[in-house]
Amino acid sequence: MKILGTGSAVPKHTVTNDMLSDYVNTNDEWISTRTGIKSRQIITDERFEEMAALAGQRALDAAGLVPDDIDFIICHNVCNVYVTPSLAALVQHILGLKGPNCPTMDINSACAGFTYGLDICESFLETGRASRILYICAEEVTRMVDWTQRETCVLFGDGAGALVLGKGDNYLASKLTSTPMPDVIYYRLPCEPTPFETGPGIDTHMPMQLKGREVFRMAVTSAQRDIKDVVAKAGLELGDIDYFLLHQANMRIVDAIKQNFDLPQERFLHNIERRGNTSSASIPILLDEKIREGVIKRGDLMVFNGFGAGFVTSAAVVRY
Repeated sequence: MKILGTGSAVPKHTVTNDMLSDYVNTNDEWISTRTGIKSRQIITDERFEEMAALAGQRALDAAGLVPDDIDFIICHNVCNVYVTPSLAALVQHILGLKGPNCPTMDINSACAGFTYGLDICESFLETGRASRILYICAEEVTRMVDWTQRETCVLFGDGAGALVLGKGDNYLASKLTSTPMPDVIYYRLPCEPTPFETGPGIDTHMPMQLKGREVFRMAVTSAQRDIKDVVAKAGLELGDIDYFLLHQANMRIVDAIKQNFDLPQERFLHNIERRGNTSSASIPILLDEKIREGVIKRGDLMVFNGFGAGFVTSAAVVRY
């Protein structure tokens, strides 16, 4: 697998920490000292699927390709207003791919989903079942939280990151894991009632619930383990890695992870202070930004690392 192009898109409306004090009992000091977040972008009048498609189009432009050059679209998405059709099918329609020889599908592996999806893309490319894949991670996490609960609503932002992937040997190693802990982070939506329901919990709606201390512990422990393991699996040393792109969940978590490694701090890239936690979109947005800024260059070795509800974790070593 080889990264041919990247793109990203975020909503136009930026919400600072001080602006959140109009809606919930908080302030900039309370948020920034606990999370490192200063602002985030939140959907207002945008259509979510169009934001995802825009990120995809920018990745196509960066790769020098047009939509009909793509023969598979895969989207990672935790939640949006469409249960069906898939987000990938909606993106296909917006981009004007003619089909029918471009299948589409969605996956959901929570905040660790970017690397889970990369692994799926690698499988299709390696087996020859696809030659160019448009892979998009798009999230509107701000619609999953209770905006009276400052412990959760201040953490998140919306956005989309995209990659165009082709055949190559730049995907050096990966690791996917899952530990059954569904109560650490969860979000429940109600389904349509039926006349046959008799059990408890018919109204299953529950805004995002997050046990912060357990998430912190699981994230730091799993990330440190997975990063070491995947780098060794690639036959490399930690010092060989040019940049580490971790899921942008909380700056405290990122700091705790990198403290375990005797490496220059500038190798651990971040944008959470400007974007908030955009779930699976956080790594591809960060990747696209740093490529366009000229920080990440062709040939650089990168480690991607994600962790999220499930509790699922993932890591990969990729050469850009």
